[in-house]
Amino acid sequence: MKKYLVIALGLAFAMLAVDALIQAKPTSKAPIYDTIKEFSPYYIEKRFGGLQIMSHVNPEFKEKPNNMDVFHRFESLEKTWGKKYLKIDKQTLLIQDKSGKVIKKLPLKGSEDTLFIHSYYGI
Repeated sequence: MKKYLVIALGLAFAMLAVDALIQAKPTSKAPIYDTIKEFSPYYIEKRFGGLQIMSHVNPEFKEKPNNMDVFHRFESLEKTWGKKYLKIDKQTLLIQDKSGKVIKKLPLKGSEDTLFIHSYYGI
């Protein structure tokens, strides 16, 4: 009976580890994300204790979530920014600045880009 208990505990810990790995994994992104990322004010910086989220716009902005939540928090900040500054006009993605002026127009090259914009940014 003790032999099976050790095996069951080992399997339970392995399943918990795999579950934690899957939950901490960031969302997969479409190729258009690389271009949009250039205009996003947020970026991830390495630090001695892990990762931190910084802002190009506000130098005082600094968040240090734990390593399991850093990518989820980063995605949350990007989604909030995207809902405010990204607009879709027909098959073109418009990136705006704070005043509402369009700073970049990106053509959406198919349904993959459009679905990504709708699902990731919620617009």
